Amino acid sequence: MISVIEPATAEVMAEVPRAGVEEVDAAVAAAKAAFPAWRAVAPADRARLMRQIADGIEARLEELSTLEARNAGKPINDARGEIGMVVDTFRYYSGAPERLLGQTIPVAGGVDFTFREPMGVIGLIVPWNFPLAISSWKVAPALAAGNTVVLKPAELTPLTALELEKVVLEAGLPEGVLNVVAGPGRTCGNRLVEHPDVAKIAFTGSTEVGRGIAAGAAQTIKRVTLELGGKSATVIFADADIEAAAAAAPSAVFGNAGQDCCARSRILVERSQVDRFLEAMEAAVNKITVGDPLDEATEMGPLISASHLETVSSFVPDDAPVAFRGRAPDGPGYWFPPTVLSPVTNSDRPAREEIFGPVACVIPFDGEAEAIRIANDTEYGLSGSIWTGDGGRALRVARQIDTGVLSINSNSRQVSTPFGGFKQSGIGRELGPNALDHYTEVKNVFYATEESG
Repeated sequence: MISVIEPATAEVMAEVPRAGVEEVDAAVAAAKAAFPAWRAVAPADRARLMRQIADGIEARLEELSTLEARNAGKPINDARGEIGMVVDTFRYYSGAPERLLGQTIPVAGGVDFTFREPMGVIGLIVPWNFPLAISSWKVAPALAAGNTVVLKPAELTPLTALELEKVVLEAGLPEGVLNVVAGPGRTCGNRLVEHPDVAKIAFTGSTEVGRGIAAGAAQTIKRVTLELGGKSATVIFADADIEAAAAAAPSAVFGNAGQDCCARSRILVERSQVDRFLEAMEAAVNKITVGDPLDEATEMGPLISASHLETVSSFVPDDAPVAFRGRAPDGPGYWFPPTVLSPVTNSDRPAREEIFGPVACVIPFDGEAEAIRIANDTEYGLSGSIWTGDGGRALRVARQIDTGVLSINSNSRQVSTPFGGFKQSGIGRELGPNALDHYTEVKNVFYATEESG
């Protein structure tokens, strides 16, 4: 059995059966058997089922939000927002089955056209930081494209994925189309990667694990989508609205207790405005309420586990350059206060490595060229923000920062827009119309029209 721990109390909140290789093989077999009938479902009927799944999730929004808040340690209002995004994701991709369009290509001697065909059984491996939201980013486009799915949630946070399996069956999805296996990555995840009947792996997690998945998938030439680590930068120029940038910065790095691959944990501030920015950000950080995830006033919860708390703490030793920090509860639970380090250079360990916790580094820069150089001086390239009052500069800098997702004078993530990274932040894109490209294969057909003989 898997003992599921509630991070805010450090107590067991549930016990679920621990899947292993046999359960993965059974799930893959069920998905393989269900694939021919599922791919043959009329597009309008597949779209209707997707809408029914969205309705089923929406009907249980409060129940699923509470479960997610307790299991992942996230504030209840954040959990509601995430489950709402799950609903939106299924509704968005319910439009896809009837819009998976091919092309006609002018050629000599006939007609040439393409189809977008489903791949087959898709293995989905999702992390513990946004359990159901990230599951939906993969499940919804995979199903919309006509694939069947085996979903492996993180061992720490399996509860909402197991509930999703119930919701989709109640919505009318045929048996075997979506299968959930809750177990360790080293057994269940590895088996999905190596299984000959799995056509593709979509994974969200650390870059280190992603490298292993890419290597394993190469043995059977599996397609992969990898959404991996990040060390994103917020770049704040002297002509920006400093108070607005300082007010937005905490949510960009301390949201979900910093356990977000998109966290803008490197805050680059033009040197002349560093002191002003720090003063404004300190006021914002002091207002963050850290506490019980089920309390409506809570804005930041605990870290996911005792071992992760130890890892995050290692980045802030006693002699760390802490400019200021917020407050966190004492007592049971895995609590760490929102913390801002300054002065820091981009070569310091907290600025180089993905902390995955509520720790931000404020790094000064002089001029546009240096800001771009520092922002790009990382092995990652997932997300980021640019704050400036100069529209030309905003677009100029955006084109030169090597990252997959950028916001200007804001922090944003949308269901209808592509999400993914450059460099070691991953391969492929999720969300938006681009995700469907990664769950289909292009088939080309030539039909001869010239008269024979």
